[in-house]
Amino acid sequence: MEDLAIFGGPPLLEKTLHVGGPNLGDREALFARFNEMLDRNWVTNNGPLVKEFEQRISEFIDVRHCVAMCNGTVALEIACRALDLEGEVILPSFTFVATAHALQWQGIQPVFCDVEPNTHCIDPGEVERHITPRTTGIIGVNVWGQTCQVETLQEIADRNHLQLLFDSAHAFGASHNGRMVGAFGRCEVFSFHATKFLNSFEGGAVVTNDDELAEKMRLMRNFGFSGMDEVIYIGTNGKMTEVCAAMGLTNLDSFDDFLETNLTNYHGYRDAFRSFPGVRLLEYDDGESCNYQYIVTEVGPEFGLTRDQLMTILHAENIRARRYFWPGCHRMEPYKSFFPHANLLLPTTESIAEKVLLYPTGISLRVDDVTTIGRLMRFLSRNADAISSRLGSVEKNEPEDG
Repeated sequence: MEDLAIFGGPPLLEKTLHVGGPNLGDREALFARFNEMLDRNWVTNNGPLVKEFEQRISEFIDVRHCVAMCNGTVALEIACRALDLEGEVILPSFTFVATAHALQWQGIQPVFCDVEPNTHCIDPGEVERHITPRTTGIIGVNVWGQTCQVETLQEIADRNHLQLLFDSAHAFGASHNGRMVGAFGRCEVFSFHATKFLNSFEGGAVVTNDDELAEKMRLMRNFGFSGMDEVIYIGTNGKMTEVCAAMGLTNLDSFDDFLETNLTNYHGYRDAFRSFPGVRLLEYDDGESCNYQYIVTEVGPEFGLTRDQLMTILHAENIRARRYFWPGCHRMEPYKSFFPHANLLLPTTESIAEKVLLYPTGISLRVDDVTTIGRLMRFLSRNADAISSRLGSVEKNEPEDG
């Protein structure tokens, strides 16, 4: 125990490992695209690289339209506005707060719904309970690349005359019943933020098979311009730049390499975490495509350390494991003031938010790093009672602030 960094020993790893390190493709290919862009003197406003990026995304997913945007949040805001959402929209609280903000920003009331315990995705049975005369839509969130019960949600939406869209920020490259994520609902939204499986520095997109909806969103992302001087619709500036498209295209070229690395890391964690109790690794369906971008665990009482104690110990060892979506959107402002008793309707969300811990993965990890983390976890499991007791003593002896 004296070797643990939390008790004064040196960190187990010299280099800090993060959950969300960027996947980076071939630099020479990226710089070649930059040079082509500069030679053309065309750096934004729907340039050739953006058009190529949109075409390749559409082909990859097998949908008719990809509308590239400056980031995933703006893409979600534009999708909601293009679908004429108003009143109330049902979504999970167990999601990144941007999903709720995209609604609240436009004066739409987010109605938080509980999730399924195994997938952490929105629970269709709970969706039904939250539908009111003011409800206009449902947002399903494909958390961790796991997919919602798409068909059930679509049936609920159709029966109640509601719009259905999906926040698929985590799910690029995933499939549902053999179809690529991106082809469901009225539309789906991707994030290409630096920490996502496919990144374009910053970026996002809405993908859809709806011709009219796609045209509407293309107008909206460019101030409503139709042609040089004619504005025919209200809009904003949601355009993706050529620089970001260059990065997206370069990383698309490395898709298979990123996937192989993530899959290797996932298998390493899966094998390691089977050797001790109390930490459940969320396992992916081998029958579906997945990007394996997230190593997700739930820490239970059998482990002997709480989730937050474990996270503190790992951070000291330069393993930046993270609580995700904690404590839930319903416990963040402004929502906790709007809905102070929302927790009473979200028991599964509350439980999951207190247990989830994500581990580093991606191309910045080596196979040896996963092995080292596994060894550390086994040591912590075997010595959990003594470590917990000593952590309590350390906390009692810490001086008060001020």
